[in-house]
Amino acid sequence: MEQLINRLASVVWGPVMLALMLGAGLYFTLRGRCLQVRHWPTIWRRTFGDMIRGGRGRSAGITPFQAVSTALASTVGTGNIVGVAAVLMAGGPGAVFWMWVSAFLGMATKYAEVVLAQTYRRPDGRGGFLGGPMYVIRDALGRPLLAGAFAVLGMLASFGVGNMIQAGALSQAVVELTGASPRLVGLLAMAVAGAVVLGGARLVARVTETLVPFMAGLYILGALAILAVHIGRVPAALALIVREAFRPGPAAAGAGGFLLSRALRTGLARGVFSNEAGLGSAAIAHAAADAKSPVEQGFWGAMEVFLDTLVICTLTALALLSSGVYSRWQALVTAGALPALAEAAGPVSAAADPNAPLALLAFTGTLGPWGGMLLGICTTLFALATIIGWSFYGESCCRYLFPRWENRAVLCYRVVYIVAVYLGSTWSFGLLWGLSDVLNGLMAVPNLIALFLLSGIVVKATNSYFAEERRQGGAGRRR
Repeated sequence: MEQLINRLASVVWGPVMLALMLGAGLYFTLRGRCLQVRHWPTIWRRTFGDMIRGGRGRSAGITPFQAVSTALASTVGTGNIVGVAAVLMAGGPGAVFWMWVSAFLGMATKYAEVVLAQTYRRPDGRGGFLGGPMYVIRDALGRPLLAGAFAVLGMLASFGVGNMIQAGALSQAVVELTGASPRLVGLLAMAVAGAVVLGGARLVARVTETLVPFMAGLYILGALAILAVHIGRVPAALALIVREAFRPGPAAAGAGGFLLSRALRTGLARGVFSNEAGLGSAAIAHAAADAKSPVEQGFWGAMEVFLDTLVICTLTALALLSSGVYSRWQALVTAGALPALAEAAGPVSAAADPNAPLALLAFTGTLGPWGGMLLGICTTLFALATIIGWSFYGESCCRYLFPRWENRAVLCYRVVYIVAVYLGSTWSFGLLWGLSDVLNGLMAVPNLIALFLLSGIVVKATNSYFAEERRQGGAGRRR
């Protein structure tokens, strides 16, 4: 069954799906006239710039920063650590370049997703908002069955990649740090996650608003410390990434002349899976934000991809390359001392490979025991944040599917979700990796359909916003 699911995952995340995901990014990049570059100063000013000046949002619903924190809690997971290591093992350093390309295009895709989700959201009756691809597909396209399919897949996916897989990573990290029993860790994780999940969307938003900056900042500081120690090797690491992205070279996995294609496929797949651009999941959180306009919340969507992949994943890759961990692993594989990762089963499955603890070697080898402790804490926090963030996605899908029995359905979902945290902490779910690949890939299909068919709405909203910006700027200069 596991082999069958993994084969299905490789089909779902095959060339057609990657072409659609990247095609969407390229399409919106071109139609938006490279918005993520041309308007980067505005994106920065309307996101972190406004936040620094105290403009976090208005009173109703959740603030724009809380929305992006919830989305980042779901996207910045353990894959940003072990997933990047798996990218290097499966595709070589050149795969990192194509991961950058995927993120660059994904910024435009995520922007479009958020704009549509904000445009077609609706009040939830409790002072907040409900939205996401399911509402966009139903209300804008008039396709309730397709919308329902997205909601079902989203709710099921929340138990896999958003919950039990992360709980397993959390349990492993805590057991390695403390030597505690996995069952005890599972109970503690279930208690912590349950206290937040049962509190509802507002509590999830408040917790992630605090947790995400802390955990991301802690990990970034640790990675920067490694780069500072090996600062002389960083330029060579960057040059290696670019060089290996465009030409075949000696492949650690024995791919020979096919290294280029494998680097491209692995990097693009990991980039898509890391930042979730095109899946539609993060748009559910952004739809709940009480933003000034859909376009300004869309800026947060683009910033989310930038932080997740172009910052955090890049720091992981450079730490692995500059510390020499990757080259030592490559030498062992070449000598036949370790099995090679010749074919990645999928973007998630690759992260589950037993060779993935390269990041631990980079941290402990450079920073000593404190580095291992720091990485363990970051892994724990990343996993916990993803569990909390994905509960918001799954609950929103549940609300959409069962509007008549909303309160009962949501309560049942929360209880099952909390129990799943314990199961993921104590059981081995090898099958879940491939199944999560399938569910996440299938989620993208209805979302991509909506994105392409409703692209005109995104373009119109974007043009109107910047036309108003120019008018206000001109009026300000005249005054």
